[in-house]
Amino acid sequence: MNDIKNVCVYSASSTKIASIYFEIAEELGHLLARKGINLINGAGSSGLMGTISNAALQAGGTVTGVIPRFMVEQGWHHQGLTHLVETETMHERKQLMSEMSDGVIALPGGCGTLEELLEIITWKQLGIYLKPIVILNVNGYFDPLLDMLQKAIEENFMREEHRAIWQVAATAEEAVEQLFQAPAWSREIRKFAAV
Repeated sequence: MNDIKNVCVYSASSTKIASIYFEIAEELGHLLARKGINLINGAGSSGLMGTISNAALQAGGTVTGVIPRFMVEQGWHHQGLTHLVETETMHERKQLMSEMSDGVIALPGGCGTLEELLEIITWKQLGIYLKPIVILNVNGYFDPLLDMLQKAIEENFMREEHRAIWQVAATAEEAVEQLFQAPAWSREIRKFAAV
């Protein structure tokens, strides 16, 4: 069983999305807090990012937000987090979030969330990030992406072994459980990076 104390959650900052996504973000925030797991995210105050942070804090949990200085200057940051870490760049933000985490959960989101998810999948493929990655597929949101990854495997852009890089969950409870249960990942997998 994996030792999970800090979980990085990628998620949307949009406020105009369906309520089902806010409900799962709130549920996940409460669940992480109840399990004593520190939430790490991008420190945004709106959308699913703000919702999961608020839920974790309301349930007695802790939240570490990592955000570039230019976003703080725009006033986009959540001002009630347990810890706020400012970075110079987006790249530094993403690297720090991964380094601090014992696993990743991706909630639905737009280009930023998809980019973060695909980058961490790539890092795991290359043996840079070895920890669990769980895609929380609420309402079938990630179905097209999962189909695309399957197509990449079928057409030999990725190896069959790479399918084990990520887990897919339908509920918050399942997502957290998969963090603990995901099989260990070895740096040796990088020898398969070239198909």
